[in-house]
This record gives sequence, structure tokens and C-alpha cells, in this order.
Amino acid sequence: MKSQEINSENAPAAAGGYAQAREVFDGKRTLYISGQIPVTVDGKTPSSFEDQAQVAWDNIKAQLSTANMSIENLVKVTIFLADRQYTIPNRTARATALGDHKPALTVIIAGIFDASWLLEIEAIAIA
Repeated sequence: MKSQEINSENAPAAAGGYAQAREVFDGKRTLYISGQIPVTVDGKTPSSFEDQAQVAWDNIKAQLSTANMSIENLVKVTIFLADRQYTIPNRTARATALGDHKPALTVIIAGIFDASWLLEIEAIAIA
């Protein structure tokens, strides 16, 4: 897949770790990843935000891997946070998970389905 970041000079700059938009040139397969929750395969939910974020990103990576894709195929990520206090730890976890890759991004503060979950991540990938 060929893609490029789009960051118009006529709009505010991205505030770290993402692109304002991502253009895909030759994508042939699209993967829509449902909200991945911070629950391990054995049904456990870690207590700390950092550990929950790691599990949710691991679940995103598992879906990508099963579809023969990787983080680099992500073009759009939406992260739902249970509370604004997780904004900075979320940014750190996202940077760790994505490395230098910068998909389009939305972060929403919202009530999450299970009160013990501190975040949920959904994504779109193109190969």
C-alpha cells in the first residue's frame, strides 16, 4: 500500500504522533477493526491505564496480523478514553505502539461499555 500524510498548512498542525489526514493511493484490501478492549485472551483486565493501553494495542496488532497486515497499514485510529486524565498516558502508549507511523487520529472522551475499561481503540487499515 502506498500512502502519504496530509497536513494542510491551511489548518492547525497535528499536535504530535498523528497526521491530520492520510491519503491512500493503491489500497486493494480494507480492514475495519472493531473497538478493541483492554481484555487479555484469558479474560483479564489490567488495573492501570498503561497496562490496559498495552493490551488494547496488542489486540489491534493481533487483528492486523491475522489479516496479514501491520501497524504501517493503519490509516485511521479512533481512541475512546474513559476520562480526560488519560490524555497524556494515552499519547505515550500510542507513540510506543505506532513508532514513527502516523495514521489519522481521533481521541474521544466517552463513557465506555464496561466501567473497568479505561479505553477502547478502533481502527481502519488498508493493504
